[in-house]
Amino acid sequence: MITSVTTIKRALISVYDKTGITEVAKYLSDNGIEILSTGGTAEHLRKAGIEVIYVSDYTGFPEIMDGRIKTINPKIEGGILGLRDIHKSEAEAQNINWIDLVVCNLYPFTETISKPKISLKEALENIDIGGPTMIRSAAKNIEWVGVLVDSTDYKSIINEIDELGGLSFKTRKLLSAKAFGHCAQYDSIIHNYLNEDDFPQVFSPTFNKSYDLRYGENPHQKASAYRNPANEKQNILDATIHQGKQLSYNNLMDSDAALSCLREFSEPTCVIVKHGNPCGVASGDDITSVYQKAFNADSKSAFGGIICLNRACNKAI
Repeated sequence: MITSVTTIKRALISVYDKTGITEVAKYLSDNGIEILSTGGTAEHLRKAGIEVIYVSDYTGFPEIMDGRIKTINPKIEGGILGLRDIHKSEAEAQNINWIDLVVCNLYPFTETISKPKISLKEALENIDIGGPTMIRSAAKNIEWVGVLVDSTDYKSIINEIDELGGLSFKTRKLLSAKAFGHCAQYDSIIHNYLNEDDFPQVFSPTFNKSYDLRYGENPHQKASAYRNPANEKQNILDATIHQGKQLSYNNLMDSDAALSCLREFSEPTCVIVKHGNPCGVASGDDITSVYQKAFNADSKSAFGGIICLNRACNKAI
């Protein structure tokens, strides 16, 4: 296993989300790193004054089928997947240049299927093929290649290249894990969208981390909150904390239970929950009197609980 620092001489950049891509590409270019790029990304970088080589010029094969085929080519995949200590002569014979860094993110399938009245055809057209192939290839070949799928990693990668002259094996491995997770989540969302069975043979849940909690069910336990990226329904993780400490596991569970109960009512309603159970629920015409009724239902149990209202309130409460 090759665990030395990988020097970056050539990078392939192909991104849908172009957040931060100009800065990282300029850094690579200014440091003498050759950049290969695809259609939209290449145009974006060239407009920013960054020198890039179109993938089609490098491969000698044009983008075809309305862009469906762009990077699936032996000169691309061989440059990413080849083992530098084993496949060198074969690569030279096929005029394949090594690609040391892949910067790629995928078509926005989740955003597409979240649109109202989206057709199956449109959804299918937003399934990325070339992107996952490049990402998985780079993530597999961590002895030699780094892969970036998250723009929040750009700055730390720039710092590491400045410090070490390349990417460490530890960083390449961490980026590989993130890349495989990125592809796994992407495929799971597609699988769940296409699957019409309420109880499929394979169940593929996928969640994004929202934030770390103060502690778990008990103070000595660690915990984090995650959400389903394909579920656009507003939930307690969307709440804004105006003051006080970060929420604990129990705070979140009680808040979620209170919100779920509150959604059953359209009239002014107050729900008070403690340890997962409503200890007071009241509805009426005035949110202030409604709160008083809910609180008086079991004022002792309400201590330290969660109060949930479906109308704006004032200091009088």
